[in-house]
Amino acid sequence: MPKMKTHSGAAKRFSITGRGKVKRNRAFHSHILTKKDPTRKRRLGQGTTVQCNGDAKRLKRLLTV
Repeated sequence: MPKMKTHSGAAKRFSITGRGKVKRNRAFHSHILTKKDPTRKRRLGQGTTVQCNGDAKRLKRLLTV
């Protein structure tokens, strides 16, 4: 049986934290920033974790080899 490969598209967008959670970037921080207030833009620049357990389980399967 061949080796399992990491999903390269998922690897560019997500990572696994030390405690095993899936870390992601927030959306809506790339353009049309003039109408967004500074607090919102600052919050969007920070990463967060995937909240849905089903999505996190699927992403871990894509990321682990």
